[in-house]
Amino acid sequence: MRRARLYFTVAGSSFRRYATYRVATAAGVFTNTVFGFIVAYTYTALWTSRPQLGGYDQAQALTFVWTGQALLAAVALIGGGAQDEIQERIRTGDVAVDLYRPVDLQLWWLAADCGRAAFHLLGRGVVPMAVGAFAFELALPSSPLTWLAFLLSTWLAVVVSFAFRYLLALSAFWLLDGSGLSTLGTLLSTFFSGMLLPLNVFPGAFGEVVRQLPWAAMLQVPADVLLEERSGAAGLAGAFGFQACWALVLLAAGRALQSAATTKVVVQGG
Repeated sequence: MRRARLYFTVAGSSFRRYATYRVATAAGVFTNTVFGFIVAYTYTALWTSRPQLGGYDQAQALTFVWTGQALLAAVALIGGGAQDEIQERIRTGDVAVDLYRPVDLQLWWLAADCGRAAFHLLGRGVVPMAVGAFAFELALPSSPLTWLAFLLSTWLAVVVSFAFRYLLALSAFWLLDGSGLSTLGTLLSTFFSGMLLPLNVFPGAFGEVVRQLPWAAMLQVPADVLLEERSGAAGLAGAFGFQACWALVLLAAGRALQSAATTKVVVQGG
């Protein structure tokens, strides 16, 4: 119980820390909103020429666009958050201090990333979604239970994203400069999460494969929960189960890589 309170405190501290960056948050809201309009008009042209593409009507496709903009910073679909901080602490050698703390390193950073995500969901997610709903006809649900299910799916998406970014961050123990892998991770997340196009659009075997990859759990699944494409007990259980399985697999991989990295640590810079 004491450990649980500690991690909640870490998450709260991280939330308050990001809340101090008011100018950066305002700039992020503006950027997300402008980019949302660009993608929304592109989708409007695409779905006008290809109605029901990927099984979505135009309103659903536009809802997908604005859901992506609402979750972009919260789920860290283009990287950032704990990943950058961990890599920097490994590079400078400050990670040695982290390893001496009487807390679990992975859970500490997960808690911090959850606090960051909570702030970005409120600070950079609500306004773009509201603007999108005002400017376009969106297929937003009316049921409060659907919104609750969406929030749970979003939290699972954050955990999956963190677990993936944690693996990339730990690579700095061997590479020293993890910028190359970070760039690769951003490209993979952008394409395979559905940020560019919903994964339902991809045809055949390729579409089946990409919908089973962990990146699908970061955006495609939460969006489908919000669109009620995954509804009812069976649909939601499948969505949450898919996300939870990937979260556990990636967290376990991160735990194994952390153990390998810290068995013999050579601290850079000191």
